[in-house]
Amino acid sequence: QVQLVESGGGLVQAGDSLRLSCAASGRTFSNGAMGWFRQAPGKEREFVAAINWSAGNTYYGNSVKGRFTISRDNAKNTVYLQMNSLKPEDTAVYYCAVRLNYGILTRSTAYDYWGQGTQVTVSS
Repeated sequence: QVQLVESGGGLVQAGDSLRLSCAASGRTFSNGAMGWFRQAPGKEREFVAAINWSAGNTYYGNSVKGRFTISRDNAKNTVYLQMNSLKPEDTAVYYCAVRLNYGILTRSTAYDYWGQGTQVTVSS
């Protein structure tokens, strides 16, 4: 089992920045990946970013590319999502997830464990 706890969400204005954190505990996933997804009301869960845990390779969804940065601290078993130039359309509940197997995938069904989510609201 892997337990994930997200933090860092909140209410900001358009153009502001936020940093989300996701702390993992439990079994190791050194060959896997961690990702961030988001879900707005009435919409499907959307891939945001992911990072390969061992090599540090990253991948981003098109809607956040150039504005968001995913990083990890292996010693703390924590992944971060730095979100800059936020837009109202970034408003959603943000979830972190762990994929135990190797590879960065964008579909939510490829991930094995999920956090409870943290709300990000961007006002115009």
